[in-house]
Amino acid sequence: MTTPGREGQTFAGPSAWARWASFVKLPHTVFALPFALTGVVLASREMLPTIGQVGWVVLAFTAARFAAMAFNRIVDRDVDAKNPRTKMREIPSGALLLGQAKASVVLAGITFMFASWMLNPLCGMLSPVALAWVLFYSYCKRFTRWSHLVLGLGLGIAPVGGYLAVTGAWSSPVWMLPVLAMAVMTWSGGFDILYALQDVAFDRANGLFSLPAALGAPRALNVARVLHVGTVLLLALVGWATGGGVLYAVGVAAVAVLLLYEHSLVKPDDLSKLDAAFFTMNGVISITFFTFVLLERLLHLPSIADLLTRAA
Repeated sequence: MTTPGREGQTFAGPSAWARWASFVKLPHTVFALPFALTGVVLASREMLPTIGQVGWVVLAFTAARFAAMAFNRIVDRDVDAKNPRTKMREIPSGALLLGQAKASVVLAGITFMFASWMLNPLCGMLSPVALAWVLFYSYCKRFTRWSHLVLGLGLGIAPVGGYLAVTGAWSSPVWMLPVLAMAVMTWSGGFDILYALQDVAFDRANGLFSLPAALGAPRALNVARVLHVGTVLLLALVGWATGGGVLYAVGVAAVAVLLLYEHSLVKPDDLSKLDAAFFTMNGVISITFFTFVLLERLLHLPSIADLLTRAA
């Protein structure tokens, strides 16, 4: 009998660190954390963030993501045990106990809400809503093929939270933050469709919903492509609303090129490069865009000394 191999982006070894990091797919943090920090950078046009604020943003994002991933593993534990691709995940394999997983969700959720309140009252009041949404996603594959967009909106909360963490107030124009959230939603929803391609047969056999299972791989890929075209257009619109300059435009162009390359790696009948398309390229995309947004903002700061004085 063949023993299933480890999933991508997991850690080998019996250590507690390796088990917990694999449990919540710690490397996936690189997907959306740069966008949360993009929200911070965009907010700096209104008010320069302190080092403390940036630290609380990182803690809040990490805790919320931990809670969402751990809760997903709890809800999906029976399904994961049936799927050859996921049967060696930590709960089905016994590497972590269900009670441990539940306690971690509670602790991470409390940490997220505490960090949100430490930022400002608006973030604190919105934190239960954000947490409820990212936990709700775990049930969506039971009843809707659009779970990918539910996940996407959960990640889209990150840059909005980053912006509100600094300003404590909504954006002007008011539509900028919703458009920013939609940009991240279409980006992450599109790549989640790509990820779901590997489970089409399993999802159909077990009554689970996904776009690839509902539409078939070719049509689902077309939906992902449309979503990613939307990502580029929405990011460009955010740049227009915030007065983005040349470097911001280059960042948007880089996202477009990287998304095009990502889609070139995945074919309906060939998923051999899916790990590269999903794990590697999406990390590169988020980091690249954030880097260009940050560089442009740094070039327009009055002085580095002023930034350090404010941060202190």
